[in-house]
Amino acid sequence: MTKAERSGALVLFGATGDLAHKKLYPALYHLTAEGRLKIPVIGVAAAVGWDDDKIRNYATEAIKAGVEDPDPAAIEQLTTNLCLVNGDYRDQATFQRLADALKNVRSERPLHYLAIPPSLFEAVVQGLAAAGLDKGARVVVEKPFGRDLASAQELNRVLHQVFREEAIFRIDHYLGKESVENLMVFRFANSLLEPVWNRRYIAGIQVTMAESFGVEGRGSFYDTVGAIRDVVQNHLLNVVAFLAMDPPSSAGAEALRDEKERVLKAMHPASPRYLVRGQYVGYLDEPGVAPGSTTETFAALRLDIESWRWAGVPFYVRAGKALATTSLEAIVEFQTPPRMLFSSTDHRPHPNLLVFRLGAHDGVTVSLQAKQPGEALVSYPVELDVDFEQVFGHRHEAYERLLADAIEGNAARFARQDAVETAWQIVQPLLDHPGPVYPYPRGSWGPPEADHVVAHHRRWHNPGPIDHDHDAIRHSHPASEALQ
Repeated sequence: MTKAERSGALVLFGATGDLAHKKLYPALYHLTAEGRLKIPVIGVAAAVGWDDDKIRNYATEAIKAGVEDPDPAAIEQLTTNLCLVNGDYRDQATFQRLADALKNVRSERPLHYLAIPPSLFEAVVQGLAAAGLDKGARVVVEKPFGRDLASAQELNRVLHQVFREEAIFRIDHYLGKESVENLMVFRFANSLLEPVWNRRYIAGIQVTMAESFGVEGRGSFYDTVGAIRDVVQNHLLNVVAFLAMDPPSSAGAEALRDEKERVLKAMHPASPRYLVRGQYVGYLDEPGVAPGSTTETFAALRLDIESWRWAGVPFYVRAGKALATTSLEAIVEFQTPPRMLFSSTDHRPHPNLLVFRLGAHDGVTVSLQAKQPGEALVSYPVELDVDFEQVFGHRHEAYERLLADAIEGNAARFARQDAVETAWQIVQPLLDHPGPVYPYPRGSWGPPEADHVVAHHRRWHNPGPIDHDHDAIRHSHPASEALQ
């Protein structure tokens, strides 16, 4: 199978599930409306009493709930092209009915999308192989790719029993976000950045993923995962890789994935010494959360990349629920200029900042210094800001792009086995030695102990307008000694 071979059908396992309802059917609608989905869609689910009509109604409801003002003609086109194979994933008869359905639509190169729990992966891939549905096929699997290094390796072993690595597409939807991918384009398409994108000019980099909501009825799931497994090991390490990677040697998918893997390989395993975990007040009252749970809903940590480009530059990462806002930002802080020119005053110029807004209202802000009006040589920060939505208008959602890529066989936006396992190696010490969990109130920026992670550098930059009043270098204080 070559990259040029387009999949002839999409087989959606978990067709009646929450992910399909919230993300996949709206994405399939957009592809249909744009004329980019011209293959049949076969749903597979263990759903008693469901038939073709019911799955079509379900997809229609999902599209109307997730798409603003959808085109009825596009909905009809998609749902007419949609059918259901109902049956138990552990019953080989289900896969024989799927084989018959694929014969009916004359498809020989299906794309099998496993929107199901990882515990069912082995039964499904073995069922596909027994029915001969693995030949010429691709398989898409959703994160989590394991819950630690050992389980990730076992998951890859299960998949490789049937599918070659080049036929496995591991979805981390952050890799499909326009704003995250723009990190790479912004860096390498602007030649003024590359000469200063290194340890000589950059003092530190921060990545913050904040969510203003809590676990929202997902307590029983989240309590077995926590922030490190849920978003740090995958989403945020991918953001760091885009920020730190060297330019790929070619435009091919493997060249890009090679460079990201090199960054992860150069990263030290994260030290529990530079980890602060938190739990929002009220989490223990959430339905499904175990009494006395120490699962973290917030994590702040430091990462270090031992490469010629980045040695000595700290990468600070934090993620949390029930915080002050919902935002994803990466902030590059440059070295502070010397104050020789300003020696007649107490003024010290603020360091330049480059802020990537990666969530809603994505864009870039550059904070520079200009002379403040008056007699004294005093600088004042000025900001150059670009909102990408205002410039480019609507951009495709992550699942729309990822589904289209998987159908075409383009692996560039998908995680490779070695990168997944290396990422687990990086966070494994934090899972083995997590340390205490500190409480924090809803609507805050996490536990105050998280300040100790960056105490010897500057401070955390909170998403939102840049607060220049607090950008000056902070002196160390006794509370931070434990992290030295």
